[in-house]
Amino acid sequence: MPEKADRVQDQLVAFLPNLRRFAIALCRSRDIADDLVQRACERALANEQRFEPGTRFDAWMFTILRNLWIDDIRKRKVAGPQDDIDGRHDIAGVSGEREMEARLALNSVAQAIGDLAADQRDVLLLVCVEELSYKEAAEVLAVPIGTVMSRLARARRNLAEATGITSAPTRSPVTKGAAK
Repeated sequence: MPEKADRVQDQLVAFLPNLRRFAIALCRSRDIADDLVQRACERALANEQRFEPGTRFDAWMFTILRNLWIDDIRKRKVAGPQDDIDGRHDIAGVSGEREMEARLALNSVAQAIGDLAADQRDVLLLVCVEELSYKEAAEVLAVPIGTVMSRLARARRNLAEATGITSAPTRSPVTKGAAK
């Protein structure tokens, strides 16, 4: 049994950056994300016997983290409002025109992602950021693969519209092989 515990612990340490990135994307607050990651690690270590060797460790950890986040949301509905990082104006930034343009573009994309429906945002983050396959994302979210594909397509379309990315040019009205 110590072998299995060592493997879970080793995988957990190596996976912490990915877990933290996903937590920050979910809750949009580094402090809350750090607490969420810590609780996810505690839960994983306490339940390491439930991890089945040969399965995707990242999917297991994302599921634990997401379930904890959902529990937090439910608790917050009862507890009341919290301070959001978007309201912080005292955070120092990098000066320079290029950096400012990049930051504005990034903020625009982050806002657009934040404005997506929660189901679309979760799929987008799991597939595009965390690089899970459609099947793995479907398992984490407990939905069919077709639902993942549909939500991802809608998320991408909504994100492109919100950020002003234009779609590919429409095809010419002339059909292939038509007489001139």
